Amino acid sequence: MSRSIFINLATKDVAASKRLFEGIGFAINPKYSNDDCICVEVAQNIAVLLISEQHFKHFTPKHIANSQDSAETLLCIGCESRDEVDAMVAKAILFGAKVSREAEDHGMMYSRWFDDYEGRSWELAYIEPPESSQKFAK
Repeated sequence: MSRSIFINLATKDVAASKRLFEGIGFAINPKYSNDDCICVEVAQNIAVLLISEQHFKHFTPKHIANSQDSAETLLCIGCESRDEVDAMVAKAILFGAKVSREAEDHGMMYSRWFDDYEGRSWELAYIEPPESSQKFAK
């Protein structure tokens, strides 16, 4: 059996989160989704569960972080190309996300950021494979 990673995040608006991540191009796994949660398939064996705050409180006695004024996590999703990074950020903006940092181009790595409805920052990055870049050897 291969391992899977499920990243669980609280959200104020499950429907808005679903519109955003479907709009960007991610699949929603209906097997693990309902009115209280959506399961965003990020990659094979990696999913983000965006869970309503009310339901999230069943899993922890801790205070839920307000991502508008504090950082609870840094999330980065690898992309296949620079064009895919740009296209996904453009789609995120169309679905209500806000650009949170300027694009950074480090030659072998290109990345852009957006904030979702909760204020949570998402980085989309393209990193050249090591065999195509001598910069990793330094």
